[in-house]
Amino acid sequence: MKKVYYLKTCSTCVRILKELNLPSEFILQDIKTEEITVKQLEEMKALAVSYESLFSKRSKLYKEMDLKNQKLEERDYKNYILEHYTFLSRPVIIIDNKIFIGNSKSVVEAVKDTLR
Repeated sequence: MKKVYYLKTCSTCVRILKELNLPSEFILQDIKTEEITVKQLEEMKALAVSYESLFSKRSKLYKEMDLKNQKLEERDYKNYILEHYTFLSRPVIIIDNKIFIGNSKSVVEAVKDTLR
């Protein structure tokens, strides 16, 4: 599978996609207009090892809900991601059985290396 979960309204996601210049076989899913399903999230978790690693602690809602002062468990991370798309760390790029989460330079470079 070759898939990208992203937000088309996120300038960082758009910049990364442009920089990667992904082949046409990639499926792009704008998570705002096409919500993540439980099955999709479970597939991501199987590759990522935990829901926490898929969770964005930089989300505006994370701060507004004061979640950093709560003890969150795996099921909480899963439920928050399913509840609101901004809790997913973006972009999430899946290439076969490898997952790349987030927008750090090292993640983008790792995707480029995998695509070579």
